[in-house]
Amino acid sequence: MMKPKLVYDVHEMPSGGRWLMLSLQHVLAMFGATVLVPMLTGLPISVTLVSAGIGTLIYILLTQGKSPVFLGSSFAYIAPIMSASVIGLGLNNDQVQGYLNSQTSLTDLGLTGSDLNLFAVTVGLVSVGIIYLIVALIIKYAGTNWINKILPPVVIGPTIMVIGLSLAGVAVDMLRFNGTTTSDWRFLVVGFVALLTAILVANYTKGIFRIIPIMLGIIVGYVFGIIFGIVDFQIVNDASWFEMPQFVWLNKGAYSRFDASQIIEIVILMVPVALVTISEHIGDHLVLSSIIGKNLTKNPGLARTLAGDGLATMTAGFLGGPANTTYGENTGVVGITKVASVGVIGGAAVIALLLGFVGKFTALISTIPACVMGGVSIMLFGVIASSGVRVLINNKIDFNKQRNLIIAAVILVSGIGGLSISLGKVTFAGMALSAIIGIILHQILPEKSAGYGEKEDDSKIFSE
Repeated sequence: MMKPKLVYDVHEMPSGGRWLMLSLQHVLAMFGATVLVPMLTGLPISVTLVSAGIGTLIYILLTQGKSPVFLGSSFAYIAPIMSASVIGLGLNNDQVQGYLNSQTSLTDLGLTGSDLNLFAVTVGLVSVGIIYLIVALIIKYAGTNWINKILPPVVIGPTIMVIGLSLAGVAVDMLRFNGTTTSDWRFLVVGFVALLTAILVANYTKGIFRIIPIMLGIIVGYVFGIIFGIVDFQIVNDASWFEMPQFVWLNKGAYSRFDASQIIEIVILMVPVALVTISEHIGDHLVLSSIIGKNLTKNPGLARTLAGDGLATMTAGFLGGPANTTYGENTGVVGITKVASVGVIGGAAVIALLLGFVGKFTALISTIPACVMGGVSIMLFGVIASSGVRVLINNKIDFNKQRNLIIAAVILVSGIGGLSISLGKVTFAGMALSAIIGIILHQILPEKSAGYGEKEDDSKIFSE
């Protein structure tokens, strides 16, 4: 691997003022996407920021300071988190699907955010972290070829597309209704301004601005929201400067809604997603390896990086935040600035952690209109879906092959259509079910080799 010229190598540390500036740059890069996840799922923004900070520091510790990765909120777990949060609340499957598709609000269901089964989310994310640790242990002794056999590109690509497209209704309804039950032309104008800003920034700017289009789209949309009179600052006035984040273990109600009988259903919701995000984790580290000229899959090794990611997600679950994942935005910052310093990443983690305790700051974030978040989410969720298409294209999957066409078609329709199968109290649904179906079809249909495409061995998604 050719060694690129870096301004700061992994082990090097910038001076005080420059270190702070470079760390803040990473905070800006991750911020828009990281806070969007709790805004969509109802989890506390303050806990999300603390989880991202602590999770990144855990990752740095586990990888011995050799990998400049920032861990932020994972979009792949939005639907599973929302599903887990309403387990045990007496909803039927149609009501749950309506809630996930934003066709039905919590208010319509006679519920509020405080009624959610948040400890079920904790149990789910802890189970995800355990899966990461198990896979890390297997990889340590058996390598990654077995993951290729379970999750070939023809399964990974459509599954990632389902993650993005199944959230499309959420984005559109946020744009139209702004968290209410009625539409207003102001919501549409403000949301489209946010979307257009993000699109223009992503395509016509350079440097740091180009890698934070979501952040800038939110800021401009927020300003327009203020101008159009749809922002209420009362919550900011009421908030204290210093506030304890709303950790799940401080919420006694979270435990009262949880029952041990729900564990199997929760695990089934979460674990299939973990297999997909593990493949993304490996791909992200291969990309970062090429940027910094160090093979991170060898040193510190995928066993350590996966363990760090898994422990970070377990910690987020224990605190009451969303799952963590490697952030492409921050990898982009490393690529553009040529600053690979782990010390800079650590600084960004500390800043994110501290921001979670600033009450007025998290209150200010919560005043962002839902239509603004809906506008940028149209682009963001679309990019996720497009990433699945990119997996298929990069691996040259041949859709003239009947088996590839069938696998992709069944995954897409079953995942986006909300197919569900109930076995007793356990329900298989959405992305989890479509991924399982895709894995089974790949195993039983002929011409397995066609599911891997024509990509050369040295550029596969996974590498030993």
